[in-house]
Formats: sequence, structure tokens, C-alpha cells
Amino acid sequence: MSQWMVRRGIHMDQSELLCNKGCGYYGNVAWQGLCSKCWREEYQRARQKQIQEDWALAEKLQKEEEAAYASIQGAQSQPPSQPQAQPQASLAPFSKFEERKTNEKTRKVTTVKKFFSPSSRTAPKKENQEGKIPSPSIRRQSSIETDRVSRDFVEFLKTLQKPGREVHKQSSAFIEIMANKKDLGADELSECVQDFYQNMSDRLMTNFKGSSERVEQVMDEVEMYIMTRLYKSVFCPETTEDEKKDLATQNRIRALHWVDIQMLCVPVDEEIPAVSDNVVKAITDVIEMDSKRVPRDKLTCITRCSKHIFSAIKITKSEPASADDFLPTLIYIVLKANPPRLQSNIQYITRFCNPGRLMTGEDGYYFTNLCCAVAFIEKLDAQSLNLDPVDFERYMSGQASPRRPQVDSGWPQMDTAASIPALAQVNQNLDLLSGLGSRQERVLEGARSMQSDLITWQESVEREVQEILEKYPLEIRPPALSAIDSDNMENDRLPLPLTPQVFAG
Repeated sequence: MSQWMVRRGIHMDQSELLCNKGCGYYGNVAWQGLCSKCWREEYQRARQKQIQEDWALAEKLQKEEEAAYASIQGAQSQPPSQPQAQPQASLAPFSKFEERKTNEKTRKVTTVKKFFSPSSRTAPKKENQEGKIPSPSIRRQSSIETDRVSRDFVEFLKTLQKPGREVHKQSSAFIEIMANKKDLGADELSECVQDFYQNMSDRLMTNFKGSSERVEQVMDEVEMYIMTRLYKSVFCPETTEDEKKDLATQNRIRALHWVDIQMLCVPVDEEIPAVSDNVVKAITDVIEMDSKRVPRDKLTCITRCSKHIFSAIKITKSEPASADDFLPTLIYIVLKANPPRLQSNIQYITRFCNPGRLMTGEDGYYFTNLCCAVAFIEKLDAQSLNLDPVDFERYMSGQASPRRPQVDSGWPQMDTAASIPALAQVNQNLDLLSGLGSRQERVLEGARSMQSDLITWQESVEREVQEILEKYPLEIRPPALSAIDSDNMENDRLPLPLTPQVFAG
């Protein structure tokens, strides 16, 4: 890795992709650099601590309420000879205490109620949902896909016989439970799904006697079935700011439209047709990620995109690509593609994907790199691109662009055109067009010369024919009359013709 790349801040060692706890699994920016396993442990500890603090606060408020109530009862039981102003004075601090207690109790104990009581949507949220009802075609498409996935899931479980019936029962029950937990936050929904994955995996491991390959196959089908059914309620939920982050990321990428291959030191030559095809396929795959409903399918799109990137680098450099070449190229692909709902898709995969896929394997590696690429784009500054801060701000605001040189002439100079692939391609096309134009003129000149020669040859042939006709005029003579057998040489040896004879009757 050259010092230029290190100074840009794009370089990232393999160790930086791993979990901060040192467990050896891949970490994630959304989990503060932890893997899914360590993040769940931290989250559960924090949640248990929060629940204990809420219960302690509730007990404290209850004791304060009982003490205040006892003091009021004692004040009311005093002799009537005492003045009446004292009870009123004691009621004033009690009313303030009641207000403070109500506010704190409402704010702090809400999370405890969510874990122990089913919730239902309130009227305003229902109105918001009604305002976002998808079109009939979208509903019909999602219903068809859901029915297809359900049929495939049932057909797959038939091969498992008795364990398959138990898996179907548990999965259907879990979907019904999640349908009644629509007001839970995204973290709570993720916790429920991850707990179900863990419990189901433990049961399958017991049934299949430790066959991890078979368990993984069943868990893939369970994930597809459950997340297809729950997709509309758990993807970009209202309780999160995923949609706001999506818009911010899209606007950020649009503002960075001027960043090119040279600025990111991307080892890819798009003038090579095979490289250009791989770049287009990589862009298509990362955009197609948003159309998938299952986290595993979204990860598959990311993996295909990454493999096309490695192929493009390998063709360009004529050698296997390295991780130092991959990350800048992935950043470039994301900038060119500007995938829709990028943050929502990353959060969806992070929350609801089978944790085994994110912690190990190529899917987890490529997904971690995508998260790093998005984080780099969000923090991209002038130093990262080795630009002057003033020029960087002008480029971001649209006041100037490195693609438009600051000269009076309307056309770029030769060195500028050579440094920009698009302009170089335009100049190459112009050269081809000028060459084709000169060739066309030569072809037209030859066609006109051939036409003139044909006209001259036709006139000369007509003139020669006319001269021959004048020199040897054509005479038409009548044909001579002759007998049919006049040309027969053996007529002398023929007998005399018969003479008719007359008989007297």
C-alpha cells in the first residue's frame, strides 16, 4: 500500500474489520464495531440494567407516594383547634410532588410495560398507516410472493417429516406473536427475531444430532419464510430514523457526483470492455439489493457486486485483486450507483439476518466492507481526497467542478481531456467520425467516377452500333416459294404420279 493511499484514509487493515471484543468475528459500524454475538450480549446487559433501574425508580416513587399520603392523613387527623393554613401549606408541595412523580413514572416505566403487556396501535398511527397504503399492484405482487414462499416452505418441511411439522408450528406461532407487537422499537423487534433464531437453531441442533450443515439449510428456509411475512412491518419501521438517514445519504452521494476514479485511486480501467461490463453488473447488483425481501437475498446481491469488482480489478491489473484495491473500488461503485434506501437495507440486514452469516464467511466480509464504504462516504472530506478545503466546499456546493477547467475557451485542453476518461472517449469518437467522413467522401468520389465511366461506355457502344448499321444496311427479302420435298435428292427415283382414270358406267 503506497503512502498516497494511506494518506487518503481509504486503507483499512483486516484487523479493523473484526469485532472490537477480539472474538474473531466480523464487526459492524451499526453495532459500534462489535459482532452480532457481542452486540447482543452488550444489549441484553444494558437492557437488564435499564429494567432494574426502572423497577428501582418505580419502587422509590411508590414509597414516596405512600409517605406523602401518610403525612396527609396525619395532618387531617390533627385537632381542629389548629389553624387551617397548615394543611393547605402541606398540600402545595404534595401537588408538586405528584406532578413530578407522574412525569418521571410515565417517562421511565414505559419500557417495562412494553415487555410485559401486548400493545395495539393508537389512532394517529393507524391514520399514518392508512396514508401509506401501497397501490393494488404492489399489494398483489407481495401477496403472490408471500404465497409462493409459503408453498415452498411447506414443501421443504415435508422432507423433514416430524421435525418439519414442529418447525412450521413454531414459525407460524412466532409470526402471530410479532403481529401483536407492532409498537415495539426496532431494537426490540430485532431482539425478538434473533431470540427466535437462537431457540430454533438449538432445537434443530438437538433433532439433527449436531449436523450444522443441515441446521443451516433449515434456518435459511425459516429466515426466508419469516422475513417475507414480516417484511412490511419490520423494514424501515416508523419508530426509527432510517428514512431520514436514507435521504441524507442519497443527498450526500448526489453532492459527491464529481468524485472520479483518479481521486479515489481506483485500480480499474473502464475503457476495457470486460472491465466496463463488470462495473455495470456491480452497480446493477447493489441497486437490486433494495428489491429483495429476505436479508439473505440482500446479502447475495452484495456478494455478487463484490465479486464483479474483484473481476474488474483482476482484468485491469492482470493479477489477483487485494483488499486494499477492493475498498476504494467499492466506494466508487456506491457513489456511481447511489442505491435506493441504502441505510434502511443495511439496518434491515443488521437487525434481522441470521447472525451466523454476518459474523463469518464471505457474505459477512463483503457486508462489513459495504458498511465501511458507507461510513467513509459520510465522513468524506478534503483531506481524504487530497484536495484544498476551499475547492472541496466549492465542489460540494456545485459552484465549481473538477471536470470543468477554469478557462475562457469552451473546450478542455489536451492534458485535461487525457486525464478524464469521458472526455478521452469523446475525443476518440470524434477522431473515428472524422476518419469515417473522409472514407465516405472517397467512396462517393469513386461512385461518381464509375457512373461517368458507365455513361461514356454506353455512348461509345451506341455510336459503334450506329456506324455498323449505316455501313451495312439491313435488307429484308421475301422468302422463295418451293415444294415441300424440293430439297429431296432422291426425287428422280420416285415413281410417276398416279393418273386418274375414268370408267364408263
